[in-house]
Amino acid sequence: MAALAAFIVLLPLAGVVLAALGGSGTADIAARDLARYALTSAWLALLVGCATAVIGTLAAWLVAMHRFPGRSFFAWALALPLAVPAFAMAYSYADLLDVAGPLRIFMRAELGFDMPFSTIRSVGGAAFILTLAFYPYVFLAMRAAFLNQSAAALEAAAMLGCNGWQALRRVALPMARPALAAGVALAMMEVLADFGAVRFLSVQTLTTGIVRAWTVYGSTVSAARFALPLLAAAALLLWLERSARKGRSHDGARARWREIEPQALTGWRGWSASLFCAVLLTAGLLLPVGWLASNMLGLSPDWARLLQALRHSLLLAGSGAALTVLLATLLALGTRRLPVAARLASLGYATPGAVMAIGLLAPAGLVWSMVQGSGVAIAIALLLLAYAARLMAAALEPIDAGLARVSPSMMQAARTLGRTEMQAAVAVDLPIVRGTLLTAGLIVFVDILKELPATLILRPFNFDTLAVLAHQYASDERLPQAGPPSLMILAVSLPTVIWLTRRIAQARPGH
Repeated sequence: MAALAAFIVLLPLAGVVLAALGGSGTADIAARDLARYALTSAWLALLVGCATAVIGTLAAWLVAMHRFPGRSFFAWALALPLAVPAFAMAYSYADLLDVAGPLRIFMRAELGFDMPFSTIRSVGGAAFILTLAFYPYVFLAMRAAFLNQSAAALEAAAMLGCNGWQALRRVALPMARPALAAGVALAMMEVLADFGAVRFLSVQTLTTGIVRAWTVYGSTVSAARFALPLLAAAALLLWLERSARKGRSHDGARARWREIEPQALTGWRGWSASLFCAVLLTAGLLLPVGWLASNMLGLSPDWARLLQALRHSLLLAGSGAALTVLLATLLALGTRRLPVAARLASLGYATPGAVMAIGLLAPAGLVWSMVQGSGVAIAIALLLLAYAARLMAAALEPIDAGLARVSPSMMQAARTLGRTEMQAAVAVDLPIVRGTLLTAGLIVFVDILKELPATLILRPFNFDTLAVLAHQYASDERLPQAGPPSLMILAVSLPTVIWLTRRIAQARPGH
């Protein structure tokens, strides 16, 4: 079964390589644009990686190691921008900060000056928006890393005369380097996978090239050639992240855990920390959501179309989450026999959804010619496979963590009672990991709700999801109409993200 899960991840990746190397297509598109798109993608990922590293680490250090007004709220609320689709954030800021937007018109007319940039629709503007969307990956990883560190190491640094910032730079940050590498790698992977935000901001990346090659020119070959550099970048990021973690264990992680006493920030320092966290939360959640909501005032949405898109989104997200968790569970149970399968699943998570979609187009043609069935059913099945291949590693991580609580003696006891390996897994493993199965399913559910490029490429005709509907309205510059589907995604995903982030924030080593 683990081999089946690994095969599902490998199938679209192999399809991309075969499509790029075989056949003929509009190769002039790739020859003309590939280098430019690749450089833009690399520069954008580098900018966002550096910015998220600084912002996420600083926010995590403040809430993990200090006491200040609002700290218990910000400890979980700073991760809530994960519920906001990046494309919805792009719609808000592009409308708010546009040269002809109401804010800048007011500034020029009433205040006598303008903002120091000409347009938000640029690589710099995209980096700003994607930083706000993806810094929670670094924040969550670094916060967990700081809370898991040895109190003795920080106390020794204080005894040697280090103040708070020196302890961060010399002790805490080097010890948390694996978590920092993991968080930054995740943020950069999401940047490379993003389509809706960069497409709306007129930034041409490899992902926009893939979708353009397929939807405009109908060329699988050119789309696959755009996808090859993304595959290489995904493999490189995954290798760098694993290299950063390799051999980075510390004695403090194995010692008896003792809670670090947070340092109280009083006076202007405490209020400055509160202000920093409040600005970050406002910029990443409250301001874009509020702007989308204000633009809807007086609007009469097409509720029939919205509700149909909502049903489609819930159908795909629910079915995709169930399939992904099932395959990830099988993969986790078989990891001891086939450890390479877990690494293949990790490569799938590092690969953008648009690449997965293009890789499934060639097998889709073969299935279509062999199976006499509904084209809609085949397209939905391909979408679910693309979701599972892309997000299996996201489900695998919490399931693996849950299975780590199952001791070998438990399984041996079940086997001595006459249970087969599968029966022992059902009787022992699955009851223990019920909570982590729910967590994994919710993570995948939220990711599928926000997914755009794979859905845009593989969806059946006239089968719109909320993300596709918002993209269509925004592409026509009908931003008020793009607000309702974007906010409906937020309304569905926000309670899930709140529950997950509060659970993470309340977790402690040894509890």
